[in-house]
Amino acid sequence: MKELDVRGLSCPMPLMHTKKALEDGTREMLVLADSGTAKANVVALLADAGFTVTVEDVGVEYRITAVRD
Repeated sequence: MKELDVRGLSCPMPLMHTKKALEDGTREMLVLADSGTAKANVVALLADAGFTVTVEDVGVEYRITAVRD
């Protein structure tokens, strides 16, 4: 599973890091984010790419888990 830590990054950097990971052919990913905007954008990108996405709120952070079948 590929892990991305995009906490503290301003948009569009979280989206760009996630897109790069998708280009590497990743099938399972965990993205750590601390912004609602980053969460929404990353979730939308992963869903559009065919991943099943779940989001866990951990305090003020988000654990976004994505798996492509």
